[in-house]
Amino acid sequence: MRRLLCLLAAAAIAGSAYAQAPDPWAGDGGVTPFYRWTGATPAGPGRMLRTEAIPAGQSLAGAGRAERILYSSTDWLDAKTMVTVSGAVFFPKGTPPAGGWPLIAWAHGTTGVADVCAPSFMPRSERDQQYLSAWLAAGYAIVATDYAGLGTPGPHPYLQSRSEGLAVLDSARAALKAYPGLLANKVVTMGQSQGSGAAIAAAWLAPTYAPDLRIKGTVATGLVAHTNNTRGAPQEPVPSLYTDRDAGGNAAYEILYFLGTVRSIDPKGIRAEDYISPAGRPLLEKAQTTCMGGLRTFAREIALPVEKLYSQAIAALEARADGLSDFPDVDIKTPVFVGTGLADSDAQAVSQYNFVSAMCAAGTTVEWRYYPGATHMSAVMRSRADSPAFVEKVLSDRTVTNLCPSLVPPGPLQEPEG
Repeated sequence: MRRLLCLLAAAAIAGSAYAQAPDPWAGDGGVTPFYRWTGATPAGPGRMLRTEAIPAGQSLAGAGRAERILYSSTDWLDAKTMVTVSGAVFFPKGTPPAGGWPLIAWAHGTTGVADVCAPSFMPRSERDQQYLSAWLAAGYAIVATDYAGLGTPGPHPYLQSRSEGLAVLDSARAALKAYPGLLANKVVTMGQSQGSGAAIAAAWLAPTYAPDLRIKGTVATGLVAHTNNTRGAPQEPVPSLYTDRDAGGNAAYEILYFLGTVRSIDPKGIRAEDYISPAGRPLLEKAQTTCMGGLRTFAREIALPVEKLYSQAIAALEARADGLSDFPDVDIKTPVFVGTGLADSDAQAVSQYNFVSAMCAAGTTVEWRYYPGATHMSAVMRSRADSPAFVEKVLSDRTVTNLCPSLVPPGPLQEPEG
């Protein structure tokens, strides 16, 4: 199993009163009224619906200005339906350059499926504080989507690349329209773990879905993405996901996979109570209000094996869900930087190699980097030894050296440094 202030004028929105219905197993609620849109149905995607100042505790230390945002996006299963998505915008300190600051569209890693796990609602991790503040200090503004269903009502389509890619693109569109003169239409999609796949999906979708955006390149670390369209690229066998160093927390990832990746394909038809066993019910209920750190701790405490989470087989549902989450193609038209920790036991280094190999075979320009002893978490900061130069190149339209010809498998999983 692969688990891995309303800014719009009245004329800019149309239709009847809009409301996304709460979902019994989507972790809805617990956030402020800001996250629930009850105005008119948004007329299209990428529209800013409202903003508010972010309290200091949820901001970034390096930001000169920070605002929470609510914007419209396209439903990933129905292109005629609009959904609302929350997020945040962070501006560097000082005066913007002529034309505005270039924009990083940040896609975050796994936080959970409950609304209270939306990154715009809770404090950023120490690592993300350090990482994102470094980009702000270098003169980049950041728009950071929460993804659909995190903060806002309804299921969060966890690891569904199309949903997450749409959310990333529409966050950038909304920000560019809402802050004229402050932001330049020069966008780099960037993400870690869950967000790595979202950032790459955004770059893949952009030419057809958002041709108005000038996507210049992508930075992805701790890559979580899969495609069966490998075009004959070399592929290495991937060990079972559930042999990593945190076996006690695997059930936490599994419940997110079921609630997000699987159940989001048919929220009304796939009932959690039909598939989760009595032994797994406490974890199911915990996921409604608890974010990833606490969920992993709880999963370790109850020591529930993944195979005992379900009361019936989900193989057929899994096949449907994975068929939607897989990239149908990995010919990315803009350069991609991938940073992989060789001690990454969460998004295994060999799995990351396989996706890079497929991108290379498809003709994508990839600057890949391995970081010895770096884990899923530490590879993010380690990658800053190389990624700033990559970003500077793509923003100035300079040639990025394609490292695909030198791509090699990562070898056995290493022990973490330190």
